[in-house]
Amino acid sequence: MHFALCEPRGFTANTIHGAEEKDVDPEDSECYHEMWRMWNDFRTLCGTLRNLGVALEVTADLPSEEIVKRWIGEPVRVIVIPTHVFLSNKRGYPVLSRAHQSFVRRFMKLKLQFIITGQPCHDKMELKFYYQYLRHLYQTQPPLDPLADFAKGYDDYLQTPLQPLMDNLDANTYEIFEKDHFKYAQYEKAVYCALMDRVPKERINDVVTIIMVVGSGRGPIVTASLRAADAAGMKVRVYAVEKNPNAIVTLRNKKIEEWGDRVDVVCEDMRLWNPPEFADIIVSELLGSFGDNELSPECLDGAQRLLKENGISIPCSYSSYISPLQSCKIYSEVDYGQIRDTENPWKPFEVPYVVRLTSRYEIDEAKPLFTFNHPNHIEPIDNTRAGEVTFTAKVDSVMHGIAGYFHTVLYGDVTLSTVPKTHSPGMFSWFPIFFPLLEPVNIKANDTVKIRFWRCVSDKKVWYEWCLAQPEATVIHNPKGRSYWIGL
Repeated sequence: MHFALCEPRGFTANTIHGAEEKDVDPEDSECYHEMWRMWNDFRTLCGTLRNLGVALEVTADLPSEEIVKRWIGEPVRVIVIPTHVFLSNKRGYPVLSRAHQSFVRRFMKLKLQFIITGQPCHDKMELKFYYQYLRHLYQTQPPLDPLADFAKGYDDYLQTPLQPLMDNLDANTYEIFEKDHFKYAQYEKAVYCALMDRVPKERINDVVTIIMVVGSGRGPIVTASLRAADAAGMKVRVYAVEKNPNAIVTLRNKKIEEWGDRVDVVCEDMRLWNPPEFADIIVSELLGSFGDNELSPECLDGAQRLLKENGISIPCSYSSYISPLQSCKIYSEVDYGQIRDTENPWKPFEVPYVVRLTSRYEIDEAKPLFTFNHPNHIEPIDNTRAGEVTFTAKVDSVMHGIAGYFHTVLYGDVTLSTVPKTHSPGMFSWFPIFFPLLEPVNIKANDTVKIRFWRCVSDKKVWYEWCLAQPEATVIHNPKGRSYWIGL
C-alpha cells in the first residue's frame, strides 16, 4: 500500500474515519500522524498478513524523529522518492539535503527497494543520475560496527533462548560467544580492579588470591583472569568449574598447553562441588538476554558457599530492563512462524524470543524491572520477583510486545549493557529478548502504558508471567509456566 509521509494539500484522509473533508496543511505535524493512522486502520482490517507492506513516499518536508522511528516499526517494503525532492549541487547534479540523506541511509539498513518517480527536473536531465546518487549514498555508508557486522542475517529472526543449566552447549555456540572481545576485555578489567582493591601493594609477593571461574565454558574468562593477574603482578590460583563434558575436554587441553599449574579444572556442577579451599573472587558468565533468564541468580546463590565471607562476586549485580515495543514484522513472525499446539493455541504468544530488533519502534525508553545482587546475604534467599513499570507514549502507536534488556555491574565502574541508551560498544554476545502480547494494543499519544511482570520460581523451574495493565488490561501471559519455563 502506497502512502506519503504526509497528506498533500487538498487530499482528504479523514474519510476513513468518517470525518468531514478539509484541506490539510502539509506543514502541520498532524498530517504526518494522519497518514500513519490511515495505514494502521487498513492494517487492522487486514489482520496479520506477512505479505502486507507499505510503500512510503518521501516528501520535501520530513517529519519529526519520533514519527520516522515509528515507521521503522512498520513493514516498509519500498521508499518512493519523487524527483522534485532532490536539490541541485554546484555542478547541476541531483542531490538530497542532509536530512534526507540521513533518512534514506536509515532505511537502507532495512534492505528495502527504492523507487524514483517523476520527470527529471534538474540541469542533468537524465533519470540515471538520480539512481547513481542513491547508489553513491549506499556505497558511502559508514562501516558496520562489530555488533551490526555479527548480526548480519539475524535481523528480526526469532530464536529460542538458551537453557545452559538444563542443556549442554555445543562447540559452535561457545565459538560464537568467544569472538566477543569487548566482553572479555571488560571481565579482565573487572578482575584486575578487584585484585588491586583486595591485595595491598606491600603484600603482593605473599598473598595468593583464589579465583573460581564458575560455569567457565571453554575458558575465555580463565584466560582473562590470568592476564589480569599478570597485569597486576599478583599471584593467583584459578579453579575452572564446568559441568559440560563437551567443554571439559577443551579446558584440560588448555591447562596442558597454556595455563599449566596455575589452573585446576573441575568437572562439577558449581552448586554441588565441595572445594578444597574457599575463593576470594568468584567470576561467572551466566547472564542471558534478560539478565536472569539463564538462571544466574539460582546458580550463584548455590555457588556463593564457595566464597570467603568477604569475597567478591563478578558480576556483583545485574538488572533487567523492559520497554513497550511496536514491531509489526516480529509480531507476524510470531503469529506465522510457530507450529500451533491444538491444546495450547496461544503458546507462540507466551514464549519469549531472542531477536536482533531491527524493524521496531520503542514506544518509550527502557526502564529497570528486576535487580539481583551477589553475594546475596538476604535470608531466606528468594528469587521470585514482581514488578510494575510505567511508560508514556510519545505518539500514537501499536504495542505488539515487550522488549527486554539487561545492565550489569561486573565490579566497581566496570559494566556491560544491552540497554539501547547505554549499550556497550561493539558487544554482540546478547541480542534483546521479546515477550509478545496475545493481541496488539492501540496506544494514543501521551497514554500511560503500564506493564506488570512476574518472575516465578518452583522447586524444578523458573518462568515469567506478564500483562499490560494500562491503557487497557490484557490477560496474564504464560500463567504457571504453561507455555514456557526454564529448568533448574
